Amino acid sequence: MEHKEHATTSWGTAASATLHCLTGCAIGEVLGMVIGTAAGLHNAATIVLSVALAFVFGYALTMRGVLRAGVGLRAALGVALAADTVSIAIMELLDNAVMLTVPGALDAGLTSALFWASLAGSLVVAFVLTTPVNRWMISRGRGHAVVHRYHHAH
Repeated sequence: MEHKEHATTSWGTAASATLHCLTGCAIGEVLGMVIGTAAGLHNAATIVLSVALAFVFGYALTMRGVLRAGVGLRAALGVALAADTVSIAIMELLDNAVMLTVPGALDAGLTSALFWASLAGSLVVAFVLTTPVNRWMISRGRGHAVVHRYHHAH
């Protein structure tokens, strides 16, 4: 079955969806980086923790809104998986690539301006480069388009 293309999706809609996704990603990413750095974990373990927490918080924020609209837990998880998986994966790939690319960023420590500036910069890069992907997906009824019907339901 061929999927009919939706009307052109605005950049504002795409940016809003990306910002929503970035919120959950940023919470998980920052928490993972802070825990990993504070605990003295190896850089690879810190990144794995950050990515895992980014997915958990990203999905949780989407599920919260869908559950509030009266959808059951299993269905809400399905909506979150459909809405956020690609967006979170791209964001995590980008922001961790930035953190690995900036010399010394992961080893700088929690009191270092380099650590925090690199982390903030990595999230900006992730937002800027993921927004066009989300725009394309929403225009095809995928990604955050799956969530929109539930946001307007309450």
